Amino acid sequence: MPQIPQTLNELSVGQLSARSGAAVSALHFYETKGLISSRRTSGNQRRYTRDALRRVAFVRAAQRVGIPLATIREALAELPEERTPNRDDWARLSRAWRSELDERIRQLGRLRDHLTDCIGCGCLSLETCVLSNPDDVSGETMAGSRLMPERRPKGHR
Repeated sequence: MPQIPQTLNELSVGQLSARSGAAVSALHFYETKGLISSRRTSGNQRRYTRDALRRVAFVRAAQRVGIPLATIREALAELPEERTPNRDDWARLSRAWRSELDERIRQLGRLRDHLTDCIGCGCLSLETCVLSNPDDVSGETMAGSRLMPERRPKGHR
């Protein structure tokens, strides 16, 4: 891994990529999504402040546990003056995201437990399929042949 002198306050996109482990294309994508920011040199090259390393690490850690980028962006936007997240921020946000992750774990457990039964079954019955319509919850809220429940925005029931 290339060493960056402590006196260097800004990183090129290549240096940020090498230090963070994120591909250059991912860094460009994060920037378009408002997760990190850069300034442009007179030669139109991107330069990132050193704190971008922590922001990229924060984004990648949140992504690894399945947090959507839009949710990560909202979390970063809540920080005062768009400062870099610290340990307390991660603890607060991870507590807030815990119920969403627990629900995903529950859904994955159900998928694991019933996947063998489902393959080759071909029923796709909205009344009896434990994967696409557990406990016939879809029958209570909608009509038609929707196999996967829609995700509702936060705050909607």
